[in-house]
Amino acid sequence: MSARLAIDFGGTRSRAALYDDQLQLLRRAETLSRVGDGPAVVFERLIALGKSLTDVAGEPASIGIAAPGPLDTAAGLIIKAKTLPGWSKAPIARVLSRAFGGVPAFVENDANLGAIAEYHRGAGQGADPMLYLTISTGIGGGAIINGELFTGGGGLAIEPGHMRLTLPDGSVRRLEELASGTALGEWARQRLQTSAAPSTLRGLDLIDGQAVGEAAATGDKLAGQVVAQAGEWLGLGLVNLMHLFNPAAIVLGGSATKLGDLLLTPARQVMREHALYEGFLPRDLLRRASLGDDSCLLGAAIHARRQMDI
Repeated sequence: MSARLAIDFGGTRSRAALYDDQLQLLRRAETLSRVGDGPAVVFERLIALGKSLTDVAGEPASIGIAAPGPLDTAAGLIIKAKTLPGWSKAPIARVLSRAFGGVPAFVENDANLGAIAEYHRGAGQGADPMLYLTISTGIGGGAIINGELFTGGGGLAIEPGHMRLTLPDGSVRRLEELASGTALGEWARQRLQTSAAPSTLRGLDLIDGQAVGEAAATGDKLAGQVVAQAGEWLGLGLVNLMHLFNPAAIVLGGSATKLGDLLLTPARQVMREHALYEGFLPRDLLRRASLGDDSCLLGAAIHARRQMDI
């Protein structure tokens, strides 16, 4: 059996999965990342996680690694990441390769691998070009053009969460500051401080994106307004991407998309209002991601297999 080991290394949780050569899931495991322990300790934890899956099957044929960026994919380095404070040029691919008998290991931005998975096995099948956005703590993304992952001149594309938008007060903000799950919590807390409007959120100790979404789903007016405003900003970001790439599909994943139409209806409305021409808006342009939390794992396995075929 020619197995592929996939590692999804995140700032909070790390997942590992073993796939056969037809990309059927064989085994899966996960653990807390505890990134504050530093690269050396964390890498040992990732190795142990992978070994828990491969001890029976033997060494994998290759290893695919999803990691937060920016990355130097050619050198296999995590350059730095907001979710990994204090980390710098951490050689994740080399360390994992050595731990598994020197098999080839390939690291790629986690959102890029989510794009690969959704294009080959998920909601983006048959769509080219295809864009993928993951909307959760922040906003990441990937682009598939002519069937291949687009990574730009330096391997750093694409970062949709870092598009800049100008607010009515003249301030310039990143899209993920306006429309991510984190942003939902921040905007709700601001509104609660500046408004006397009643809200079920006022009785909560923790007001984060999940709490805002749950309140909005039950009809809380203030929470609903926060979500709708985030949806409008998301729509503006999507308009920019739509005009730049003219994609056949934009696949949306991440925890914030669980808000469904509360978030996406205002986004679609903004897209319709600002579209240069209706041809930019095919009927099924916006699609919900279909692969769930394991999209990056599957994308890592697909990427590792394809890299071996090059």
